[in-house]
Amino acid sequence: MNAHLVDLHCHLDLYPDFESAVKGADVAGVYTLAVTTTPQAWPRNHEVAGRTRYVRAGLGLHPQLVAERHGELTLWERYLPEARYIGEVGLDAGPQYYRSLDLQKQVFEHILEKCGQIGGKILSVHSVRAATAVLDLVQAHLPATRGRVVLHWFTGSKAEARRAVELGCFFSVNGAMTTSERGRGVIATLPTNRLLTETDGPFTQCDGRSARPADVESTIRNLANLYCSTPEIMAAAVEENLRTLLSETEIPPNDVQVPR
Repeated sequence: MNAHLVDLHCHLDLYPDFESAVKGADVAGVYTLAVTTTPQAWPRNHEVAGRTRYVRAGLGLHPQLVAERHGELTLWERYLPEARYIGEVGLDAGPQYYRSLDLQKQVFEHILEKCGQIGGKILSVHSVRAATAVLDLVQAHLPATRGRVVLHWFTGSKAEARRAVELGCFFSVNGAMTTSERGRGVIATLPTNRLLTETDGPFTQCDGRSARPADVESTIRNLANLYCSTPEIMAAAVEENLRTLLSETEIPPNDVQVPR
């Protein structure tokens, strides 16, 4: 493939050898977003990714950790000016995390507001069993002119997908989605010009091991089959979508930013 591959959601710092995982993505030439789960992980991720051409770090506060880590929101806010990419953030209304949902909403609302004030941020957003609540908060607190949301491993309904598109959201799709009936059903509702790829490694598998950024090539091949296209055309389209996302979140030099 001539196009560069894209992994817009990967937990590189959760692999056994973090620096080796980063180097592997960079050597492979895969545009990779190394998301973090707590702001404490940001400095190291930012430092290591900053030495590379293809890897960038995301500043996160994972919704599944909000109950125990919400006190780190102040730390998250401190690092925010350094970060163009925010993730992993969002909401999780699954049974194990439902009790903290109200607190998750407070934290996510704060994150969206702060991102909107500064502008130009790209957010990788978790929305398990909470797509409508996520979209409600995005609509209320992050205008499309102030930032963009990429819905990671989206499992919402067709109506929620349409609403997300209307709000300017993109979607990052992984291999697990392309090989399940439900996942393929979700993908079928997504416009190709909002489509990006991800691994969510090391939480997904490829050939019996944790998926690595370069493994998005298999996802590209599966997407090409779903869209009756070729892997080359599909990879080029995803790379172009990433370029569009980046251009849409550039802050013009004369933009007056709201004080933090």
